[in-house]
Amino acid sequence: MDVTEFYVSIEPHDVLKRIKTNIVEGSFSGKLIDQYERIVGDQQVVVCIFEKYYMRTSNRASLTVTVDNLEGKTKIHAVASGGGEGAFFRFDWGVGNTFLNSVVKTLEEFIIK
Repeated sequence: MDVTEFYVSIEPHDVLKRIKTNIVEGSFSGKLIDQYERIVGDQQVVVCIFEKYYMRTSNRASLTVTVDNLEGKTKIHAVASGGGEGAFFRFDWGVGNTFLNSVVKTLEEFIIK
């Protein structure tokens, strides 16, 4: 399992549009499995679950991305899982990290340091 968390300078709807474009439209096997959204006033929380097939490992990986603006700035929390082989070993040959990095690279120009 790979996890990352960071803030960006754009609104949640812009974040989601960019991530969806990269993962779903920008790849052969990327799919949006589910999206859950809550908006209360100006505050928004969105949870998206993506899945992608990686030929090099012959496995699917999942990516859960939570985007919120509850602190007055947009926060991204992303978790990649799956992609491993076998029932007991969770070695994923870097698939989780690759999937996770696709989110970071998509948003890197907007990351607040």
